[in-house]
Amino acid sequence: MPAKSRTYQPARVAAALAAQTGALRDAVRRLCERPDAAESLARPTRLGEWRVRELLAHLAVQIEWLPAHLDDPAEGRAPLDLPRWVERVGALGPLLDEQARARTADGFDGDPASVAAAFDRAADALLGTLARPETADPARRFEIRLGSMSLTDFLVTRLVETVVHADDLADALGPDAFPHDRQAVAAVTRMLADAFAELVPGGAVELRVPPYAVVQAVEGPRHTRGTPPNVVETDPLTWIRLATGRADWADAVDAAALSASGERSDLRTYLPVLA
Repeated sequence: MPAKSRTYQPARVAAALAAQTGALRDAVRRLCERPDAAESLARPTRLGEWRVRELLAHLAVQIEWLPAHLDDPAEGRAPLDLPRWVERVGALGPLLDEQARARTADGFDGDPASVAAAFDRAADALLGTLARPETADPARRFEIRLGSMSLTDFLVTRLVETVVHADDLADALGPDAFPHDRQAVAAVTRMLADAFAELVPGGAVELRVPPYAVVQAVEGPRHTRGTPPNVVETDPLTWIRLATGRADWADAVDAAALSASGERSDLRTYLPVLA
């Protein structure tokens, strides 16, 4: 696992989230201006029964959450760090599905222009909140259902939402790559690698995701010098897809998107990290 918990610089995280949110807003506008916009909004996604409409509605719920609740009074919930958020957030799946379907009915089930306007409002609300001075306060706390996080850590979870679901959107609408913000991808890559190392502790395998992350994980003999006996290496988006259940380990190996050497380097039994 990492020698110590990683800390994130509030201003850099906020800037990355603003850039990623702006890129998403632009992508939704372009989508809704296409001649086939209505058909595209009805396309299936890799997220079960969700169409593109439900995916956009879920994204709106996630980016609206901070503006809607930043000033809520604290209820004294237990502290929550990022690895524990990764470990527990999957339990909220039914609630998130319910929220997405309700939000779809409230702004995302109409004509394309209405969908674009609804997403604009959600994005503008988050961008306005990110401009407030308190979002750069490293001591500020923010409570969610799962516990009390530092506000900066919560913003990192919004980076996860916007990066992962932008990739879902690109997969549904492809083949063009989504123009992710580089710092957003970097933060999500590092956070998921750190969470993997903490949730699967050990030093038998070195996971490399250049240029952003290197961690040791998996129980067994710890490597200290020379070439590690068990090495897994992949690119950031492939790691994010593996860590969130969007990609299959064997398929990534077959596509040469991932290399794994050593008898302990098969990590498929530990994935996904975030369900």
